[in-house]
Amino acid sequence: MAGLYFEKFYVGQMFQHAIRRTVSEMDNVMISALTHNPAALHLDEEYCKNHTEFGQRIVNSVFTLGLIVGVSVGDTTLGTTVANLGWDEVRFPKPLFHGDTVRVETEVLELRESKSRPQNGIVIFAHRGFNQHNELIASCKRSALMLKTPLIAST
Repeated sequence: MAGLYFEKFYVGQMFQHAIRRTVSEMDNVMISALTHNPAALHLDEEYCKNHTEFGQRIVNSVFTLGLIVGVSVGDTTLGTTVANLGWDEVRFPKPLFHGDTVRVETEVLELRESKSRPQNGIVIFAHRGFNQHNELIASCKRSALMLKTPLIAST
């Protein structure tokens, strides 16, 4: 199992995720279509050339958020998470463009026992995504309900 159980996390723990991803035009068009987002900012190159400060389409932020969280899963929560409880403080300080390559880091900010579920704990992660120029393109805090290490029954 790739993910870590609740007890294996500690505050301040850092993950530099090995997976990197170059974002394609198809990624942007598909997520915009799947989420019914027709914004010209994501889909209309000519509009962006003439009417935006960026001069080109920017990648849909739903994709950007999903990517930075998704890249983290293999190292942190794969197979050991019960549920995603929420995202807070989601920020996109720089735009992401077609052809940019994203790398992700994750920091454990907080740990607490679940009051209602003794077999689980809550981990607060900070996920940060950077482009190939090491510019921060996205960040968020994520709360995850995690499994604790299973007790092994003695025979």
